[in-house]
Amino acid sequence: MRIIVPMAGRGSRLRPHTLTVPKPLIPIAGKPIVQRLVEDIAKVVNEPVDEVAFVTDRSFGVEDQLTAIAESLGAKASVYYQDEPLGTGHAIMCAKDSLSGPCIVAYADTLFKADFELDPTADAVIWVKQVAQPEQYGVVKLNTANEIVELVEKPKEKVSDLAVIGIYYFKSGEALKESLQKVLDANLMHGGEYQINDGIKGLMAQGKIFKTGKVTEWMDCGNKTVTVDTNSKMLNFIHQDGEENLVSKNVSLENSEIIAPCFIGNNVKLVNAKVGPNVSIGNDCELVDVTISNSLVQNETKLENAVIKDSMIGNKVRYNGKFTKISIGDYSQFE
Repeated sequence: MRIIVPMAGRGSRLRPHTLTVPKPLIPIAGKPIVQRLVEDIAKVVNEPVDEVAFVTDRSFGVEDQLTAIAESLGAKASVYYQDEPLGTGHAIMCAKDSLSGPCIVAYADTLFKADFELDPTADAVIWVKQVAQPEQYGVVKLNTANEIVELVEKPKEKVSDLAVIGIYYFKSGEALKESLQKVLDANLMHGGEYQINDGIKGLMAQGKIFKTGKVTEWMDCGNKTVTVDTNSKMLNFIHQDGEENLVSKNVSLENSEIIAPCFIGNNVKLVNAKVGPNVSIGNDCELVDVTISNSLVQNETKLENAVIKDSMIGNKVRYNGKFTKISIGDYSQFE
């Protein structure tokens, strides 16, 4: 099994956090978004992952981090570059050398929870989530055999309530590659971009059988508010499953309290602090006289004299709630 991960751009809606790191490497509950994504895919497919192919911007310089993520699954890492933002279909074809055998294509800003098995009779599976307002999403249309026969973008009339979440399984990577190559050769673009949907429609026209894989949770990391919410949800899932140790053994506590679920990284110092619930704190942070809940703090940050909630704080930040002088960079927000 191969996993193809188009990583898109830095993520303008998550600035300033994505000015120095691409959005898929923002940590959620202590791990980069893209790492949690490929780990959860591996659990669902329940078979060895031979290769993880990342499609990224050449300027990011994150090859070592991506290689480590693939190798943590016992898989080979391949890194490809999309030098122009020409859409999802184009991004996937940048990794065409890895499109062989069974493949999963997954966009790197989506997390999910699922409990289903891939249908072995299907040529492809599109992962979907039941939603209350399908007119806001791309949805799948099913026939009486529960096979996908059409993709409909933001339907004005009721087609179905199953929204496409951006994860796809293809039994044959070669078939997907051939179909997308026809899209590129025909210069079939929408809004100046080549889309995966046109490749899928080509496969459907060949009579390929598409089925749905229904996820129970679909979590976005598009902007600060939903990323903080996703961090909280993921902490609760991990806490309930009991599969990961969320609090490092070397956390220094001085007159402080941790209210689960929280992720606390290595070498974190808490002094007169109340942390949680639903807080992630990265490595080498220090919190003094701080109460914090439902928030995400990255690495090497020091917070003092503050009450913080529903917040996202980056790396190497120095924040004192009793400030008299400030140095605030681009895209910062205080609400």
